[in-house]
Amino acid sequence: MRFAGQKALVTGAAGGIGQALVASLLAEGAAVAVTDRDTRSLTATAHLDGDLLDPAFCDALPARAAKALGGLDILCNNAGVITRGKITDTTDADYALTMGVNVEAPFRLCRAAIPLMSNGGAIVNTASCWGLRPGPDHPLYVMSKAAIASLTQCLGRDHAHQGIRVNAVCPNEVNTPMIRTGFEIRGLDPDDAIADLNASVPLGRIAEPQDIVDVILFLASDAARYMTGSLVEVNGGKPVI
Repeated sequence: MRFAGQKALVTGAAGGIGQALVASLLAEGAAVAVTDRDTRSLTATAHLDGDLLDPAFCDALPARAAKALGGLDILCNNAGVITRGKITDTTDADYALTMGVNVEAPFRLCRAAIPLMSNGGAIVNTASCWGLRPGPDHPLYVMSKAAIASLTQCLGRDHAHQGIRVNAVCPNEVNTPMIRTGFEIRGLDPDDAIADLNASVPLGRIAEPQDIVDVILFLASDAARYMTGSLVEVNGGKPVI
């Protein structure tokens, strides 16, 4: 029960990683406020659904979570989108969506949450290995994840004196509905594509959501009390190629 008495806010709660994260936090004693476009199917302490592209929603969300939970100790900026394609194939709408969800929303949520963490706290952002070493044909995704990685490092330093630790998990491929949908859009069989990816990983498979969640939980817990501004890669030994 590492999180007994702790109050957490999780974005992107309806996704593959998000669902596993919420269930794990609840199982370890936390009260959890969740947000996504629709979290009605999830078990949670409070449901605060809305649009992360709405600045007013993001600005108010941490305070709403703190009110619902009786405080705020943990913020997990887990929501994200993957926009694929060369820069010459992307649109202004692609840019607005990617930067809005992957960068502006975490920025606004951190800005609003930090003043509420008067007794210290932990923020865990979901970045990506691709934000540290760019892969091909994902310029919008790569630049957005590079931005969240840099924000993590900046905030980790700036707010350490307040007892607020800010770290990021940096996955490579994860077996989630998001990645499977991407294969389907490209006309690929998701199971075959996952099998091909598994063969490219030194540990023999791409990550399952719980593999990433366990690292998020570590970073949010007291076991990581001397870590802040860290970017933790969780990639099975697979480099970005």
